[in-house]
Amino acid sequence: MKYGKLFVVIFLAVLWPTTALAGEIHLSAAASLKNALGDIIAEFAKARPHAVVLTNFGASGALAKQVIQGAPADLFISADDKWVDFLVTEGKGVENSRRVLAANRLVFAGPQETSATSLADLTGLQRIAIGSPASAPAGQYAKQAMQAAGIYTELTQQKKLVMAQDVRQALLYADRGEVDGAFVYATDALLAGQARILFEVPENLHDRIVYPMIMTQAGATRPEVEQFFTWLAGPEATAILQKYGFIVR
Repeated sequence: MKYGKLFVVIFLAVLWPTTALAGEIHLSAAASLKNALGDIIAEFAKARPHAVVLTNFGASGALAKQVIQGAPADLFISADDKWVDFLVTEGKGVENSRRVLAANRLVFAGPQETSATSLADLTGLQRIAIGSPASAPAGQYAKQAMQAAGIYTELTQQKKLVMAQDVRQALLYADRGEVDGAFVYATDALLAGQARILFEVPENLHDRIVYPMIMTQAGATRPEVEQFFTWLAGPEATAILQKYGFIVR
C-alpha cells in the first residue's frame, strides 16, 4: 500500500507543474506596445480567466534573437517586418499566421525649449536620441529619414546621436531633458510627461511603420494561444489600440 501512495505522490509532483503552466501564454512584443497591450491583456483576462499572458517587451531585434536562442515565446509582435522575417527564416515563426496588428508614425520629440521644426534643424542640436538601428526598428526608421534628408553622416561624425536600447529609453532621455530631442513613435510621445512633439517625420522618408505579429512554432499548437491571437484582431483590442493612437485599418 505504501508503494501505491508513493506512486500517487510522484505522479502528482510530475503532473502539477504541467497543469500549472498549461494556461500560460508567452508574448514577446515591441516596447512601444507596452501600455496598449497591458490594457488589452487585462480585457482578455476578463473573458479568459484561465489564461495568463506573460509579457516580454523590448527592442524587436533583441527579442527576436532571444526567441532564436530558446527564450519562451508563443507570440511575437515586432515594430517592423524584418524581425518577423528573421523568425520565419530561422524556423521559429509560422508564416501563415502572420498579420499586421497596427501602424504608427515617427515623430521628433523634445523639451519645450528645443527649437526644431524639421529634420534640417537637427544639425543645430547637440544630443539626439534614437533607438539603436541594429535592433530597434524606431532607430532604423529614424536612420532612413536622416539619410534621406542628407544629415545622417554629419550627425554621426559629430557624435550627436545618442543610442538608446529601445524607443521607450529614447523617449525617457528626451523627457528628462538629457537630450535635445528623440526620434520616437507618435504613440510614445503621447505618453511623455515633459517632452512634446516638435515635428512629424515625413512618411515618404522611411519605410511604413507597421506591427506584424506571428505565432511561433511552439505557440501555434496551443488553443489558448490561438484564442489570444484572434482576440488581438478583435473589436476590444482594436478600440484600445486606437485609444493609444495606433492606426488600425
